[in-house]
Amino acid sequence: MKFLIKKSPDGFIKSVNDEISSILNRNFDSFFPEYIYNEDELDKLAMPVELHEKDKEYSVKAELPGVKKDDLDIDIDKNHITINAKKEEEHKEDTKGYRKSEFKYGEFSRTVYFPQEIDVEKTTAKLEHGILAITAPKVSAEKGNIKKLTVE
Repeated sequence: MKFLIKKSPDGFIKSVNDEISSILNRNFDSFFPEYIYNEDELDKLAMPVELHEKDKEYSVKAELPGVKKDDLDIDIDKNHITINAKKEEEHKEDTKGYRKSEFKYGEFSRTVYFPQEIDVEKTTAKLEHGILAITAPKVSAEKGNIKKLTVE
C-alpha cells in the first residue's frame, strides 16, 4: 500500500539542503581533522574591544597583548575606527642535545562604528601594557576627513 504525503516546496527544499549539508560535513571532516582548525588558536588572535560613550567623547579599549606599537595601523574616519595589528611571537630553546623553536604569526583587524560622528583631528591613541586606549571626541559639524592615527 502506498501513502501520499503532501509536502510544501519550502519543506522539501529545506530537507534536501539539510541532507546535502550532512553529507558534506561527514565527508570533509575526514579531510580536515580537528587539529588543523582549532577555535582556541583562532581566539588567541582575536581582539576584544570595549566601547564606552561619554557626554563629549567615545572611549575605545582594545586588548592587544604582545603587540608592539610599530605593528599597529589605525585608520579613522568620521564614523568608524579600524584597528589593524600584527602579532609575532618566537620562542627558542637551546638545551644540551636538542634545539626547540616555536613561532606564531598572525594579522587581525577590528572595526568599531560610532552612532555619531567623531572629530578625526582630535582623536588620540595610546598603547600601554597591552591595552590600546583610543579617545574619540564627538563632533556636530561634518568633517569627512580620513587620517592615519599615530600610536603614542
